[in-house]
Amino acid sequence: MSEATASWGPTRTDDAPRGAGEGGSYLLVVQGSSSSVLRLPRSGVVLLGRGPGADVRLRNTSASREHAKIVLLDGRAQLVDLGSRNGTLLNGVPVDGARPLGSGDVVSIGDTVVVMRCPRPARSRQILELAELRRRIEAEIDRALRHDRPAAVVAVQLGAAAAREAVAGALERELAVTDFAGFEADDRLLVLLPEADAAAAGHVVRHAPQRLLDAARAAGAAPPAHAAPRAGVATAPADGCDADTLVASARAAAEVALPGQAAAAADAVTTLEIGGQRTVLADAATVRVFDLIRRLAATDLPVLVTGETGVGKESAARALHEWSPRAKRPLVTLNCAAMPESLVESELFGYERGAFSGAAGPKPGLLEHGSGGTVFLDEIGDLSASAQAKILRAIEAKKILRLGDVREREVDIRLVAATHKDLQGEVKAGRFRQDLYYRLGAATVILPPLRERPREILALSRAFLADACARAGREEMVLSTEATELFATHAWPGNVRELKNVIEYIAATVSARIVERGHLPAPLAPAPPRAESAPPSVAPAGAAAPASRGPGRSFRPLAEEVRELERTRIAEALAAAGGVQTKAAEALHVPLRTFVLKMNRYGLAKRRR
Repeated sequence: MSEATASWGPTRTDDAPRGAGEGGSYLLVVQGSSSSVLRLPRSGVVLLGRGPGADVRLRNTSASREHAKIVLLDGRAQLVDLGSRNGTLLNGVPVDGARPLGSGDVVSIGDTVVVMRCPRPARSRQILELAELRRRIEAEIDRALRHDRPAAVVAVQLGAAAAREAVAGALERELAVTDFAGFEADDRLLVLLPEADAAAAGHVVRHAPQRLLDAARAAGAAPPAHAAPRAGVATAPADGCDADTLVASARAAAEVALPGQAAAAADAVTTLEIGGQRTVLADAATVRVFDLIRRLAATDLPVLVTGETGVGKESAARALHEWSPRAKRPLVTLNCAAMPESLVESELFGYERGAFSGAAGPKPGLLEHGSGGTVFLDEIGDLSASAQAKILRAIEAKKILRLGDVREREVDIRLVAATHKDLQGEVKAGRFRQDLYYRLGAATVILPPLRERPREILALSRAFLADACARAGREEMVLSTEATELFATHAWPGNVRELKNVIEYIAATVSARIVERGHLPAPLAPAPPRAESAPPSVAPAGAAAPASRGPGRSFRPLAEEVRELERTRIAEALAAAGGVQTKAAEALHVPLRTFVLKMNRYGLAKRRR
């Protein structure tokens, strides 16, 4: 294929085969690792099912003998589900009645995928409204994950506003039949490339954005001459397992791309070396947090770092010290929750001989050791009222008093405190000093939980896995598609600490190079519940033998049954919650992001009224 006619997609069959039916339309049928083409007439009926009379014979056991049909009339097509047991999906949405079928529409029946392809004149359907494009992306990600196939999303920044009609016309010439695009704004658009991995997507977007801009100029929609397009490429599952994450990854890549070039999502991941430890920033939320930390580090303000357990509060404190003018002085750390209350004050402020039983000689405290540098008090919400008063004195007057002493000593410290508690609530309850809270809270850094920064889950997983393998001196391991999806959808209540511990466990216990579902600990990949049955010795007299022991019994695939149960429970929760997704997610005890992902995957969003 020459550069002038290169398509957005990788090398694929873009056009209908010669003589493909009277109208030039055809079906691409993908079952497992094989695919076939069925040419379509301008008018007629095409039957899909397991039965011998079907025009498209479905091999999966979840399909009915007569599952669905495609009705064609003068080149127009409709999809009709024939009351099948497990239903038919059109672009990820369950089919109820007759649905129009156009070029590029994807019909899913169990593990079988049927793609409708029409001649080039009908390609205007490939430029979609943004909401429809999002649904297409979600459906394509679901297909890619289920079949272990690649898919890519490209974010294009044209560099200047251009007439959409001119760009759309040029875009249709660039798109392969199965590709779709949509405008986010006059200068920004998204493109979905099914079956494209990172290399293929990067290759095909190398020149296309510039051609779009050139076409806009040729049509009289003249952006400034200096406008230079950029493109960002993100692939599933490596860069995201849902539409929001994948699109965010593509946008982030476009932001860091050089003018006139394309960048991969990995190029938008920033790795910081802070105090000899590596910190990975991929999500926009944490990038903003560390930008704030860098600005605060230049000051001497006390800083309060808040966030759930395991989000990386110590990394934030280390950055505040390492990026500050005090970096060459000590960073002294004390976990207030890990030390008995009776010892906290002596550790912080020091003591004189005879201050208490066992005080055989004077000892300076951590605040004195940290003079000139930074003192990090983790879990400050656990400090006693007496210690809180002395900390406030140290911040405001730069003076401390050792236990058993009457002389105050000057200290020059920068205080960084952290807590997972709600300090405002602690103040109202009388357990934390209001004046100390206001002194600390003037500069607050809030670290979001890992579940709210999904781009970082996979980036951190890869970084931790590479580190663990390097320390063990073994070949670098990779997560399988299924393992990647489980990592992406897990709630991570223990945040980064939990993620790191899981990776360490995998590196220590898995000998294979590819990490599969079965290698993961139970919280990530729980086994499906087993049906309890009575032992044979207590079975009622004359009872039939358990069906599971009978010869010739057919089973549905376990994954299919789990999906059906999941879909049923989500539908029930939505109904009970009156369609309110937040309440339904809470009822099922799953994160809202995971709930919405699965709700869209099972096509339940459309069914709410």
